[in-house]
Amino acid sequence: MKFFASKSTVALAALLTGSAALAQHQGHEMPATETPPAQAEPAAAADPHAGHDMSSPAAPAADPHAGHDMGAPEEAASTLGHVTHQTGALGPYPMAREASGTAWQPDSAEHGGVHLASGAWSFMLHGQLDLVHSWQEEPRGDAKTFPAGMLMGMARRPVGDGTLQFKAMVSPDPLMGKKGYPLLLASGETANGRDPLVDRQHPHDFFMELSASVSQSIGPKTSLFLYGGLPAEPAFGPPAFMHRQSISASPEAPITHHWLDSTHITFGVLTAGLVHDNFKVEVSRFNGREPDEHRWDIETGPLDSTSVRLSWNPTRELSLQGSWAHLEEPEQLEPGVNQRRWSASGTYTRPMANGWWSTSLAWGRKGVEGKNYDAFALESSLNWKDWTLFGRGEITENNELVVHEDEEEEDHHGEAFRVGKVSLGLLREFPVAKNLKLGIGGLYAFNFVPEELEDAYGGDPQGAMAFVRLKLD
Repeated sequence: MKFFASKSTVALAALLTGSAALAQHQGHEMPATETPPAQAEPAAAADPHAGHDMSSPAAPAADPHAGHDMGAPEEAASTLGHVTHQTGALGPYPMAREASGTAWQPDSAEHGGVHLASGAWSFMLHGQLDLVHSWQEEPRGDAKTFPAGMLMGMARRPVGDGTLQFKAMVSPDPLMGKKGYPLLLASGETANGRDPLVDRQHPHDFFMELSASVSQSIGPKTSLFLYGGLPAEPAFGPPAFMHRQSISASPEAPITHHWLDSTHITFGVLTAGLVHDNFKVEVSRFNGREPDEHRWDIETGPLDSTSVRLSWNPTRELSLQGSWAHLEEPEQLEPGVNQRRWSASGTYTRPMANGWWSTSLAWGRKGVEGKNYDAFALESSLNWKDWTLFGRGEITENNELVVHEDEEEEDHHGEAFRVGKVSLGLLREFPVAKNLKLGIGGLYAFNFVPEELEDAYGGDPQGAMAFVRLKLD
């Protein structure tokens, strides 16, 4: 394994230390003071969504999550109106704890979007559309303007002593083209089914999630749940990067993506889990193959891979997870090669006057043919009113950056190198209508390569992004 030259190591360490005081995720906090329209029926105080609260229905004041004001009856309306309080879809905890798939974030995270109710059903709509220009320094970099983002909808209702939920999420990423966008030191997937994408971030599929879940209470603080989808997210790693409050202000994908959260779009997932108070254990069977280069379709495959994840929220502000996965033939260009992955992460989110601070620290490992490759990410965002300052530092051990001509045709991997990256950015948002914001932002990135790669990259290359964002919130 090759390591940084000492000057690069010192520079990266200094930038990582400086970025540790940042923080973010645009998770979304529901306004506690908003009430249903005047025509709401008086009977709403009886809480038609009581099935969402799997703690004792007769004594909401005893809710262990009273700090989230969950003891108050959930407000709804016979016609469409705003929902102010809900418990989670998988168990008796605050809805703010839920992130992508079945992953957890801190209870103190924001949890917004447009929330509505009709009869026993509650609905949520959230999304953002980015127009991004990426510039990455030559000789291995490039420049491109492209769309990115996602639109997510949710519908849920009480069923028995639990909750039935449906989620759908789509993305404009395929419009950027099969080659994705330039991003130095990123690697993974393919644009044409033959050649790997290197120094580029692949586009995500149009269908990012089509899932359903059902939970049932088996005690005041305990529930069982099933979750599945095509596509969906198995129980592995932290929440997907675009859903982490610590970095969701950034339009840039992490170079640690394929160590930590690339399974967030998996075509075939079935997860079973147990929630007890602030603990969750879950097991997934899923299709281990990464999505192919056809970004508009829905793929199928056997549920041949397994993952296990343990999650714990010891306080309102902190969420921890540890997970393991065995993936059958995850890479399209490497048939017959399996992987084992490990991940551990923690996220701390603290609301403050006029804003919030959120930070995540994550580690991931890929085990391939007896060799282990590690990756680390530290990301943080600090929000004050309409301004968000964000940053991320990463280190990966990557064996996909250099392809040697004498390697066998079916093996695109070369020697592994330890590389790093630090990016710093700023976002300014402007309210333009109810539940709609316009954002303008940018970031600058510093990449670090070992001496063996300096000729290929022209030293330690740099990159930048500028973006305009419309966010439904």
